[in-house]
Amino acid sequence: MIFWLIKLITAIPFTILFPCRMIGKKKIPKGKVIFVCNHKSNIDYIYLFNCMWRKQYVLAKKELFKNKFVAWFFKCCGGIAVDRENIGLTTIKDCLSVLKKDKILTIFPEGTRNKTQEPLLEFKAGASVFSVKSNAPIVPLYIKKKPHVFGINKIVVGEPIYFDNSYKGEEGAVKANKIIREKMLELKNLN
Repeated sequence: MIFWLIKLITAIPFTILFPCRMIGKKKIPKGKVIFVCNHKSNIDYIYLFNCMWRKQYVLAKKELFKNKFVAWFFKCCGGIAVDRENIGLTTIKDCLSVLKKDKILTIFPEGTRNKTQEPLLEFKAGASVFSVKSNAPIVPLYIKKKPHVFGINKIVVGEPIYFDNSYKGEEGAVKANKIIREKMLELKNLN
């Protein structure tokens, strides 16, 4: 309930200040989905939050959950705390629980904001591991540019990617990350 209230309160001002279009939204399957998206700024999730009406749960660094009020707010918005250096069992269970309930799990596989000139940083393995364990498709997303007030931005949606048990383990995760990365780079070059 609080999620929808927050969404209604923030939708209009954020859409006016940071307008964004999601291109290819029809490619997103119904049911459980893992979004993987590049990470350019602190408001990337808010773009995703405002561009579609399905509730999403997002992995966010544990440091954002230190203040009790901020932690409550992030949890209401679907935030799941993650220690980027050592992903704990609670985080893994929370993510798999989201997917078991046929919801959307959003992951920024770079693990931090990309402040370089490179289109993508090196990926962490989480998305493909959750995909294999839950049988959920991965939908790559690419935010075209850093946000600027009143600057129109685009999020490009790619085709769903399905990973089977052949992508289990560390070697499988490396192969899966390579595929995800290639698909995201293709999206970068689309209009």
